[in-house]
Amino acid sequence: MTTTPPAPPKNRTLMRPATVKSTRKKSATWVPPILVALGIIAIWYFVSYVVLDAQRRFLLPPPHEVFTEAFFQPDVFGDIMVALGRTAIVALVGLAIAIVIGVAWAVAMSQARWIERSTFPYAVILQCIPILALVPLIGFWFGFDYPARVIVCVMIALFPMVSNTLFGLQSVDKGQRELFQLQKAGRWTVLSKLEFPAALPAIFAGMRISAGLAVVGAIVGDYFFRRGEPGLGSLISNYQSRVQSAELFAAIITASLFGVVIFIFFGWLGKRVVGKWYDFSAS
Repeated sequence: MTTTPPAPPKNRTLMRPATVKSTRKKSATWVPPILVALGIIAIWYFVSYVVLDAQRRFLLPPPHEVFTEAFFQPDVFGDIMVALGRTAIVALVGLAIAIVIGVAWAVAMSQARWIERSTFPYAVILQCIPILALVPLIGFWFGFDYPARVIVCVMIALFPMVSNTLFGLQSVDKGQRELFQLQKAGRWTVLSKLEFPAALPAIFAGMRISAGLAVVGAIVGDYFFRRGEPGLGSLISNYQSRVQSAELFAAIITASLFGVVIFIFFGWLGKRVVGKWYDFSAS
């Protein structure tokens, strides 16, 4: 009488290494930022209760006071959310304009060397000029309302789009470019079928950088242009003048989180558009 040995389990033994690897990868992605955040909160508490005395604690209120006196207060939280919506509109409109102008400008420079030599230095100069020095001029020329804030966003967010897109268009593999030349492809075909697809990772990297700068531009413009509907910049200025420290930190944290959300969104969008053939975590 012969007996057959029991067959080993298939799914459990084969899936266990992949599951462990996926868990380790997720832990390596999220655990370090969480540990850094906990460290920052610990240092925050240390400075609030040890370094500062009770009379000067308003300079850096502890984290729980920021939540109890700002985020958990309906009137304060409502004001911050309304201001965030207005700032978000300015930042997104300015970012969209910067993306269109930056990509078009970079494409023009990639197609003609004389355009690059003539205009790229001015893009560098625009990036080097302190924006605070231009804010009064922008207010004199375009007023102190919504259009001026959008212009500030565009000026701050434009250069990363120009430089990253131009770098991506000019970084096409030489062998692929020669292959298109052998096929006698026209300039538009080379741009649309080779250069632009190859430049997409650099373009989305520029979008992520410009997204954060657009939020900064919207807040800076709102901070100095007080007319029209106030955004986070005006709210931060009001809290600063009234020495409302908890509300001030709450508004700053809200602006920072909004910038992070936009940054993550464009990273996600880049992965969906470009696909898995390019690793955005390396950029």
